[in-house]
Amino acid sequence: MTNTWQDIKNANVVLVMGGNAAEAHPCGFKWVIEAKIENKAKLVVVDPRFTRTASVADIYAPIRPGTDIAFLSGVIRYLLENDAIQHDYVRAYTNASLIVKDGFAFEDGLFSGYNEEKRSYDKSTWDYELDEQGYAKVDDTWQHPRCVMNLLKKHIDRYTPEMVSRICGTPQDKYLEICKLIATTAEPAKALTSLFALGWTQHSIGAQNIRTMAMVQLLLGNIGVAGGGMNALRGHSNIQGLTDIGLLSASLPGYMNMPKDGEVTFDKYMETKLFKPLRPGQTSFWQNYRKFFVSFQKAMFGAAAKAENDWAYDWLPKLDVDGYDILRAFEMMNNGQMNGYICQGFNPMQAFPDRGKIRRGLSKLKYLVVMDPLDTETANFWQDYGPQNPSKPEDIQTEVFQLPTTCFAEENGTLVNSARWLQWHWKAADAPGQAKTDLWIIAGLYNRMKTMYAREGGAFPDALLNLTWNYADPHEPEPEEVSKEMNGRALADVADPATGAPLLKAGQQLDAFAQLRDDGTTMSGCWIFAGSFTDKGNMTARRDASDPREAGIAPNWAWAWPANRRILYNRASANPEGKAWNPGKPVIEWNGSKWVGVDVPDYGPTVKPSDGVGPFIMNAEGVGRLFARTMMNEGPFPEHYEPFESPSENVLHPKVKSNPAARVFASDRAQMGVSSDFPYVGTTYRLTEHFHYWTKHALINAILQPEEFVEIGEVLAKEKGIEQGAWVKVSSKRGQVICKAFVTKRIKPLMVDGKPTHVIGCPIHWGFTGVARKGYGANTLTPSVGDANTNTPEFKAFLLNIEKTSPPPAIDVAQGPRNGPQKKGGSL
Repeated sequence: MTNTWQDIKNANVVLVMGGNAAEAHPCGFKWVIEAKIENKAKLVVVDPRFTRTASVADIYAPIRPGTDIAFLSGVIRYLLENDAIQHDYVRAYTNASLIVKDGFAFEDGLFSGYNEEKRSYDKSTWDYELDEQGYAKVDDTWQHPRCVMNLLKKHIDRYTPEMVSRICGTPQDKYLEICKLIATTAEPAKALTSLFALGWTQHSIGAQNIRTMAMVQLLLGNIGVAGGGMNALRGHSNIQGLTDIGLLSASLPGYMNMPKDGEVTFDKYMETKLFKPLRPGQTSFWQNYRKFFVSFQKAMFGAAAKAENDWAYDWLPKLDVDGYDILRAFEMMNNGQMNGYICQGFNPMQAFPDRGKIRRGLSKLKYLVVMDPLDTETANFWQDYGPQNPSKPEDIQTEVFQLPTTCFAEENGTLVNSARWLQWHWKAADAPGQAKTDLWIIAGLYNRMKTMYAREGGAFPDALLNLTWNYADPHEPEPEEVSKEMNGRALADVADPATGAPLLKAGQQLDAFAQLRDDGTTMSGCWIFAGSFTDKGNMTARRDASDPREAGIAPNWAWAWPANRRILYNRASANPEGKAWNPGKPVIEWNGSKWVGVDVPDYGPTVKPSDGVGPFIMNAEGVGRLFARTMMNEGPFPEHYEPFESPSENVLHPKVKSNPAARVFASDRAQMGVSSDFPYVGTTYRLTEHFHYWTKHALINAILQPEEFVEIGEVLAKEKGIEQGAWVKVSSKRGQVICKAFVTKRIKPLMVDGKPTHVIGCPIHWGFTGVARKGYGANTLTPSVGDANTNTPEFKAFLLNIEKTSPPPAIDVAQGPRNGPQKKGGSL
């Protein structure tokens, strides 16, 4: 989230698209209701189903899954055609005026530079025309044919209301009503907030779904302001924390990048990180990348990381591909290229696409280690459950080790919520049986491996043997110690580089990431967390709910990264002279000598407005990107591409149906269904009564939602002769699910390109462990294909068939107790 949950109350229009906040985020949804009651805000919901969120909306419109970019591109066209943009904001704070290189083009669904064999782009034409000083050329008059504004107008011109309705199935009258309401927030005194979740991310074009809405918000002047922003509603607390501390294979903590094979030296690695500003006077967090990285290496390797060895750069692994995401990992398993897999706190047999492929991959491992508080489908994958499992348990040779762990309520620690707040939680109960903390288990593995390497040697022991492990109890570090390490501290006295005045004494905790140095005198495990655990105490444990001006900021409740900033890009809430666009709801303002207000300013409190530093300080341009330059893998402008499984052709460009740069392996292409066999659109979602795959272990939740079902509309049910509660077989090219049918008025057929299209809703929560009735899992049906930028799987749009069937035979699946380590076969 760029803003906070509480800040939603400041919105004049709330758009929920790509999510279902009332059901999936019921506690946070109260702020939407407050906006409606106290601020007279209008709620707009765009969703394939009429959800509980839609039930309290002022306007609801249906949409075919996977067509959000067409919908939002049409909104952009409407805003530009009707001159409903905040002109001063757009000129000052977006790249609308920047001139793009000659040679950039878009034709027949492809941008310039496409390589069909590699399924990727040479992005050299996706950049700005530079002047003699290396700065991007600008045309503030918007007359140049290659300025971003004119290229944008040309690109979105095809997305007329008629075309949007043809692609999305959204009625034109509803669509235009929504466009008109969105346009009302183009004036400075009003703001729209966008609330979205996995309904946007889980597509082969997911990152561009979100970017298209960000472009709408930039045109309206709604980024950085109270009641505005792009607000991703996280599925559960520490999904935000996962990306923050770099648990993705291509990431390091604080959104730094893992080195690649071609970056053979530290200097080569830094060449691509310390980018040159593209506007005069611009500053950027990433201009401090060297400080962040060196301080991280000092946290990792301590005194062993020094200037003489390039801060132990050679000890980091180097990626031979862009990343070992889940799709690649299970492709490698299926190809026999992976021996072992450690699965900590998640359940791929339920959470990853194409369940049959997941099971086949796990079956080819030598060992699988599962660390989890609960007995999961992954730990029991070898059990023969479901008609698409041809192998018998005795034929699977994978050795499975179950290590029962504590859950969050059985340990101290932090969780990071959607609004980037690190919030400390306290242990409420002891763990049952032999369950141990993750820290205890990881420490045990590390200490044993270090002893083995020290005793026996190995091909490359340096990194492991030199890893810092300075905890009071090396066998079970305390969460407070780890939090302090993530924050960072001074390793020697640190002085102000400008004045020489002392800033920090050796051993002192950092107060902010601005104190980091690249000379080895500071360490920080995650630079964005610097300031969260200082010598003043644990900032994440603060519980002061006071809120100046009732602004929705609550600056002393927990701690938000970076720098306890609650609204990202808040410099954009004020005009270039430093005065609030909306005087009624200022966030920060320039008082003549410094920035003041209810939030921490985007950059130094004394950086003058006259310095011309742009508010979007993660970008070299300093402005928001309507043209994404080289950051996106399928194009600098969003473009409608059909899901990989779709009942419709791409009416905009028939030669390129689906995302040409999406992650898909040849083996998975062979598992894609066609509409002649699977004529209906499937989409997955969550229910209020269950929390992902955990609460089927809780009796009360299992009683509330006891068994697997799919949701179908009355029209489709009548066509197929399916009655309420009937058993149905739902099938895709990858497998089938036998479950109950819930016939509902909430899903109606959509007229897409002149023909009716039916949507089938597939809740995700059931499997073959827990106390709920056994289920197959909706991911049995979903395709293994991912977004071109994040590799997030396409769970929200795929092809299905449905027919009546007999109830499945009862299957007894053994359950493992949470009282100690277990494995399939033999003993530990």
